[in-house]
Amino acid sequence: MKKRHKQKLVILSILLLILLNAPILLLFNSEKSILGIPIVFIYILGIWLLSIISSLLILKKFDE
Repeated sequence: MKKRHKQKLVILSILLLILLNAPILLLFNSEKSILGIPIVFIYILGIWLLSIISSLLILKKFDE
């Protein structure tokens, strides 16, 4: 794996650590919901999905 890809994965990990930290999660903790699903759950699942897609794109470039 190239050093550039490792650096991107480390940056992604740090970004996820920040985005899934308690103070940021508390910003989305409210009584509101979308289609019966609380906003905090949608936020967590959205960040999780974006992290999987980002990791896939970074690692896909590794194969090239």
